[in-house]
Amino acid sequence: MTQQIVHRHVFEQQDALLNELFQQIAKVADEAIRQHGKFRIVLAGGITPEALYKKLVHLDTDWNHWFIYFGDERCLPVDDPDRNDTMARVAWLNQVGIPPEQIFQIPAELGAEQGAIHYRQTIATVVTFHLVLLGIGEDGHTASLFPGNEIGITTDSPDVLAVMNAPKPPPERISLSASRLSRSEHVWFLATGVGKSKALKMWDSG
Repeated sequence: MTQQIVHRHVFEQQDALLNELFQQIAKVADEAIRQHGKFRIVLAGGITPEALYKKLVHLDTDWNHWFIYFGDERCLPVDDPDRNDTMARVAWLNQVGIPPEQIFQIPAELGAEQGAIHYRQTIATVVTFHLVLLGIGEDGHTASLFPGNEIGITTDSPDVLAVMNAPKPPPERISLSASRLSRSEHVWFLATGVGKSKALKMWDSG
C-alpha cells in the first residue's frame, strides 16, 4: 500500500485559501495533462467548494482534457437545486468548455441502489483519480460517508455505496467509498468556518 502523506494548511481568510487552491489545481491539472493527456477530478458539494468552482471559471487551461466525476450525490430529481451536480454546473461547468461526455454525473435520480450500480460501472475503468476534492461536515462526515454508517474503508469494499439512512435529508444518497476516494494522486479536504473546528479535532484524536 502506498504511504499516505498528510499536510495541513491553515489560512486566515477564505480568499487566501481559494487563491491557493486555484493555483494548486492549475499545477496538478497541467501536470496530469502533460503526463497522461487528461485530468480526472472528483468534485465535492458544499459552500466552500462552490466558491472555488466560481473561481475556476477563470482558469487558463485546456478544458478539452478535463474529466469530471462526483464524490457523492443526493437522491433527488435531475436539475434539483440541492444536487451537487446542479451546483457545480451553475457555478462552473456550464461556463467552460469541458465536453459534456466528459462530465460523469451520478444518476441519483434512479435511487440509491440502482444509481450506485450505474456509477460503479461508470468509474470501473478509472484506475486512479488525479485529484479528489472533499468537504467536511460539522459532524465529521465527508462526501456522504457519515459517522456510524458503512464508509467502505476496506480494499474489497464496493467503489460506490448506496446510502439509505443518512442523518441529514434526503436520507437516500450515493457516495464513493472511502477506499475508492483514497485511490487518488491527491486528496484535498476543504473546510472553512469555526463550525468545522470540532470535526477537525475529532479527526486529530482519531
